[in-house]
Amino acid sequence: MTNQFMRAEEVAKELGISKSFAYKLIRQLNQELREKGFLTISGRVNRDYFQERLYKSQRGVTEHVSL
Repeated sequence: MTNQFMRAEEVAKELGISKSFAYKLIRQLNQELREKGFLTISGRVNRDYFQERLYKSQRGVTEHVSL
């Protein structure tokens, strides 16, 4: 069973980025979730939301994450 939350190490590996940049990305995604009324965990991001925000844009959706 896969954990519902991703840590910075996993985000960095998934995207081929540094761990420090992964933390920055997690902070932004968690901010978006808080603005939608969700509770977040510092240093972790919901796996489903991560995949929706990062990979949905690759399927033709114009919305994207900007840092």
